[in-house]
Amino acid sequence: MNHLTLCRAAVTAAVTGSALLLACTATPPAATVSTAPNKFAQDATLRQIATAQDERNAAALLPFLESPEANYRREAALAFASVQSKTATSALLGHLQDPDAAVRQAAAYALGQTADSTAEAALAQRFPQEPDPAARRAELEALGRCTSRPGLAALVRLPAALATDTAALSGQAWGLYRAGLRGITSEPAVARLVQLLGPSNPYSARLSAANALARTRALNLTPYATAIGAAAQQDTHYAVRSAAASALGKATQAPSVPGLLATLARRDPDYRVRVSALRSMNAAMYAPVKEAAWAALTDANAQVALSAAEFFLTHATQEPGSLFLAKAEKLTQWRVRATLLAAALRQEGPERTTIRSAVQARYAASTDPYEKGYLLKALGEDPAAYDFVQQATFAPNQPVVIGTYGMEALVAMRNQADFPAAQQAEFALTLRRGVLSQDVALMGIAAEAIRDPKLGLRKLLPNADFLVQARDRLTMPRDLEAWQSLQQTIDFLQNRPAAAVPVATAATHPIDWGLVANLPAAQQAVVHTAKGDIVFQLLVEEAPGSVASFVELTRQGFYNGRNFHRVVPNFVAQGGCPRGDGWGSSDYNLRSELGPRQYGEGAVGLASAGKDTESCQWFITHAPTPHLDGRYTIFAQVVSGMDVVSRLDIGDRIDRIELVAAPMSTRK
Repeated sequence: MNHLTLCRAAVTAAVTGSALLLACTATPPAATVSTAPNKFAQDATLRQIATAQDERNAAALLPFLESPEANYRREAALAFASVQSKTATSALLGHLQDPDAAVRQAAAYALGQTADSTAEAALAQRFPQEPDPAARRAELEALGRCTSRPGLAALVRLPAALATDTAALSGQAWGLYRAGLRGITSEPAVARLVQLLGPSNPYSARLSAANALARTRALNLTPYATAIGAAAQQDTHYAVRSAAASALGKATQAPSVPGLLATLARRDPDYRVRVSALRSMNAAMYAPVKEAAWAALTDANAQVALSAAEFFLTHATQEPGSLFLAKAEKLTQWRVRATLLAAALRQEGPERTTIRSAVQARYAASTDPYEKGYLLKALGEDPAAYDFVQQATFAPNQPVVIGTYGMEALVAMRNQADFPAAQQAEFALTLRRGVLSQDVALMGIAAEAIRDPKLGLRKLLPNADFLVQARDRLTMPRDLEAWQSLQQTIDFLQNRPAAAVPVATAATHPIDWGLVANLPAAQQAVVHTAKGDIVFQLLVEEAPGSVASFVELTRQGFYNGRNFHRVVPNFVAQGGCPRGDGWGSSDYNLRSELGPRQYGEGAVGLASAGKDTESCQWFITHAPTPHLDGRYTIFAQVVSGMDVVSRLDIGDRIDRIELVAAPMSTRK
């Protein structure tokens, strides 16, 4: 019986009081799911190309660039974006003339990833002739990655025929951004970026221009404060306003900037803009922005409140520590409270003893290992707390995160100007103890401190034998990050050139093509947390090795019960570490899979200690973070739950991750 017949029967039955009337209520639409196979499932050639990419086998990839099939030429070109071998430069340059626009776009991207300056002239010559908008934009962006200082002029001034071309404007802005990240800029380039901030330009151009102004080093943007301020206040997209607010941090000599930042911190409707405004405030403007920062301590968004506390920690001087202590005791967010307690301890004066005792008492009372860690971090502002923090760092049978924070706090103490000279030898022995502790975090942090030339520890720890002993106990590649830190310190003490990092080869963990073949192209994963669910769209067709690893670990239950151990306001929430402190890894490494997809809001990337060292940790971006593009694998995209991501904090638990089929449509 179909639904219409059932309803008719129910109407008839209603006369007799039959409960069949309930059948007339609308049934929920039945969701259908996308089960279409991914592109690798039935194409052996695509698997060959991806395998050669994973193996970093440039010689095996080159023949595919000459395939009669445009799709294979494109895939081979994109593979070189990860391999980054300059042996392919000549072939890729030839494909800037490929008859297929997608191949030209991929070749341009790969050339940019290789950053080969010999490609500069060909890219500069090609983009004015390029008929395809997407390829034209890619060529301009690649030019920014390859340009020399003399060649920057080709990016700054577009040909007249492209003056209003939206693809060219976006490509120009991205090219200037990529050049700026490499330290290549000029006054005409800065002036052009400010023009590209204008509201008549496409969103992509405004976004990249704002980020270029915010992230290019050593710029004085005071002459452009009015235009940048207008973008920070009036742009229709939060990401442009946020980046423009960050750029205002380089225009602080303009009289209008402190008041503008205070207004943004109080009134912008998007928390990410408020965070950027608070971060752009500095000590020189402390008085005019103090009240806005003080109000932000109780912002409804914890990321904003934390940024306000960090402002006081970084810039407050000659304030009574009791002021911050009293405020901290009223705050409910433990991370904000601990940061404000650190600000209280940083203020000199007789109140420091009382504040230190209050922090230590709170440490003893807390049952949250992450809060305890942050309280140790706060005590790192006061060298008088050295014995307390040292004891907490090496206490037996405690969560490893406490020791990690404790060692960081001890190093922070040693960097304080009032650290007692008589205690420096004891500090050196503490570092030696950390190196020999067999805890990878303590080893890595201690080794980094030993090679810090500002601390002058070479005289106290001249012999590297204990570092060699610790290094040789590590398990590779699992302990790669600790190995790197120890080896760098060994090289420092022995006055040797830096040793090469032993990156694991593809043969140690090849792509599991059997697993990949059974994943639909639209495979999703649901991250269940106490604050809500986050849905990932897995990008198996762009990062098959990374997705296969994530799926396998998920099926093993590896992520169940893990924590988000790193949350940086308006940047990332990071989790998946088996230790819970960022120093943990799987027993294998993956190779970076670097494609043209950009880090927008909700991109999910793999953390790494350098190219081709990814493993199990991943992060979610709060907002566009283009400085990560082409450097970290993107293996998923958040399609639902960004409101949950915005509320995640350090210590929040991943209850479990569930693999689900992606909904395709609904049946009416």
